[in-house]
Amino acid sequence: MFNCLIWMFVLLCSSIADENSIRDADIFPSSPEIERGSTLKLFCVLGKRYTLHRNASHIIWKLNHELIAQENYNIVNETVSSITIHNFTYSKAHVKCFTKYLGKEQLLVHTEVKSGFPPDTPGNISCIYYFDAELTCTWTSGRETNLLTNYTLYRKLMTEGRVTLPNVVGSCQSKTESCSFYYPDTPYSSSFCFQVKAENVLGEASSDCVPIPMEKIEKFEPPEILSVKKITGIKQMLTVTWKMPEKIISSQDFICKVQYRNLYSNSSEFVTVPLNSAEKTGSCNLTGLWDSTEYSVAVQCRSVVSIFWSEWSRGKTASTEEKAPSEKVDLWRVIESSHSAGSRCVHLMWKPLNSFPPSGRILGYKIQYFPENNAALKMTDISIDQKIDLFLNEEAYIISVTAYNSAGNSPEAVLRIPSTDEKASQIIEMVRTFTTEEEVVVEWIASEPEVTEYVVEWYEELGTDSFGRSWQYVLNSTNWKTNKKNFKPFICYNISVYPLCGNKVAAPYSIQTYVQEKKPSEGPVADTGIPGKNEVTIKWKEISKDKRNGFISNYTIFYKPEDGPELNETVNSDILQYRLKSLQANTQYTVYIMASNKAGGTSGEPKTFKTLKFNKEDVIFIALPVGLSMLFLLSLWITCILKKHAFKKVCWPDIPNPAESIAVEWPLDASMNNAFLKGVASEAKTVDFEDVSVLEHCFPEESQEGSLLMNCENHVSECTDINTKDTINGDKKILYNEENEVAKRLSPSMTYIITDQDIRSKMHSALIPAKEIQPIEMLEDGLCESQQTSIKNEENDNEEILKLEDFSEKALFNPYLKNSVQKREFLISEDSPEHSKNETKSQSTVLPPFQQNVAGQSYVTLDMFGLATAH
Repeated sequence: MFNCLIWMFVLLCSSIADENSIRDADIFPSSPEIERGSTLKLFCVLGKRYTLHRNASHIIWKLNHELIAQENYNIVNETVSSITIHNFTYSKAHVKCFTKYLGKEQLLVHTEVKSGFPPDTPGNISCIYYFDAELTCTWTSGRETNLLTNYTLYRKLMTEGRVTLPNVVGSCQSKTESCSFYYPDTPYSSSFCFQVKAENVLGEASSDCVPIPMEKIEKFEPPEILSVKKITGIKQMLTVTWKMPEKIISSQDFICKVQYRNLYSNSSEFVTVPLNSAEKTGSCNLTGLWDSTEYSVAVQCRSVVSIFWSEWSRGKTASTEEKAPSEKVDLWRVIESSHSAGSRCVHLMWKPLNSFPPSGRILGYKIQYFPENNAALKMTDISIDQKIDLFLNEEAYIISVTAYNSAGNSPEAVLRIPSTDEKASQIIEMVRTFTTEEEVVVEWIASEPEVTEYVVEWYEELGTDSFGRSWQYVLNSTNWKTNKKNFKPFICYNISVYPLCGNKVAAPYSIQTYVQEKKPSEGPVADTGIPGKNEVTIKWKEISKDKRNGFISNYTIFYKPEDGPELNETVNSDILQYRLKSLQANTQYTVYIMASNKAGGTSGEPKTFKTLKFNKEDVIFIALPVGLSMLFLLSLWITCILKKHAFKKVCWPDIPNPAESIAVEWPLDASMNNAFLKGVASEAKTVDFEDVSVLEHCFPEESQEGSLLMNCENHVSECTDINTKDTINGDKKILYNEENEVAKRLSPSMTYIITDQDIRSKMHSALIPAKEIQPIEMLEDGLCESQQTSIKNEENDNEEILKLEDFSEKALFNPYLKNSVQKREFLISEDSPEHSKNETKSQSTVLPPFQQNVAGQSYVTLDMFGLATAH
């Protein structure tokens, strides 16, 4: 029978396919919904477009994207193919029909298949009734069907015997688990029952009709609070009044609940107030409340038989009767140094009253202050803020602050401001601070254990607002803890501990701390200055406090030569410069500095510098010898310029020329026969007169030398006088006058003493012709007589010439002309021209006796080159 039905369905599909030949293919049934776990059977019918070249054997099936096995296929005829899937468990899937021809797949048609369950019987039916407004019922549907399910709520009447009548008073449809009746379809009755039916494509299910009395499910609208107020003169009490809603079931009593809580608490308290059906308003007194405390109040109500409370009314607040504040303010001060004589600023600040419960709304604060030694000068200020600035003189002051409200004043909080010249004692010896995961802990040691009260003050180091400081009093303890949330991370705080001795504040002990650190926001900038050859001094400035983010523990100097390894040096945080040594000369370096704290380090910008090729010492070692050498050469040159005559006489002494001596008149033939002597004679005419040399006799003893000099001076003087008087020849007169001048100059002139006998051959080269200079033969006893005889008797010239020739021959071997000098003494005349003129008559030159040339004999010669011009 079932097979016959299938064949009939296939034939029907074929006929439909013939009629709709414009379609390529079709699938039946379309979008089926089956029960989860059942068998799915689908048919795919080819259209005429495909039947010319294809048939049902070319059809393949896919579930979602997976190919279905061939054993699940069934070819019904040439155009129809079916697929059978057993135990279909997909909640939703797509089945697709393809043709496969010449290796190519082509989608023909597809459909969506859903699986689910039939609905369960609805249960737990409950309803809420808003009088003359709405009736809403809810239920549970049971297992999820996964298919579209419709619900119908039926409201039916019941007899007194709880028998359900077949007629339905009302119904409503829903696709969810709730449904509502709205006014006017909300008649009040105590004999209704409620039934729910659920249905989908797989089946349906209906619940029993559940009787629910309407008065039992009634829910009011929230009542309206009319007032919440305090009663004057009665403390710790509030009166609450409210109004009941209008839409309620009449002739029923009510119960109302009043909720109240103070604004400082999270918990609430309740008061239950019964009302009869005739009362439209309710009221109650809330007692045992806190003074000067604000309360929030709300009310809800229900009938005595209903199971549903109304929603809470909108809340209202009110405060209880105030009383005078019972606690004094938490007072502190910051004293600034005196900016001018006789005036200083005291920043006075206090915290709100910390009494609980509070005494009420504070209207203001009264500040009174007066000099400690003169209470009659009390002054009063009023402030509505929790701070004030007082300008006081250098005296000690007593300051008190009270808070006041409408009920009275609080107790006084008193502080003593010390005088400017008062020295506070140091009671606290040490303070330390540390942090835990949640807290900041401050501990200290006091030298006086009888001190039991302290003030801990903390504020940001960079803070400029004196009123921004925080403080807390500590009693009977030497440690203090507070939550980390009271401190900002990465900010430096100053923490001070003040001991309190009665109304006096002792000297504080202060430290700095960070509750949390991170590495500095920036690094220091290096300043290389002027580098040396093998060293350089690196300087840097401290990082600004707002960018340290912690205590700087050290600085690290990193430096790297060009094409070399990076080196580093670490110094303490109090060092702001460092000398890098052992650097390479004439090398470029890169340097930067890293500042470190507990959390890490941050480096500054790198800087470059280049060491010198030479340092100062090298320059000095090079320049000093060169400079000294140049200075020496310059000094030598100047000395040579200034002392050229002295150096000339030392290095190239003038050898006296006997030919130019006036002691003896030399023959003319001897000088004419010597060509060399002529040149010397011509040169002698141009020689300066200033060079005068005297060759003295070498005496064995100093006493003999002095006596001979005196005798020589006397003989020369006498000879000069005789020659001046008796000379007739003009030329000889001139000669003797010049001799007189020479004699005057010879007394302080230089003497030459020559005793060496090795060289004699140079005698001729030093002689001057006798025509120009007349040599004088000096005898120990008869020098003057010999001169007079040669002048008066010219006929004796031949004899004198013979004597001179003999003298010349002997002089050729005289050691006088030898350059090797055993003793040479220069005596420079101190006589100026004027001095010579004044002392012409008084001064005389004494020559030692002249003897014949003998080996080792001394000669005294007057070197007068200027006399050569007289002839």
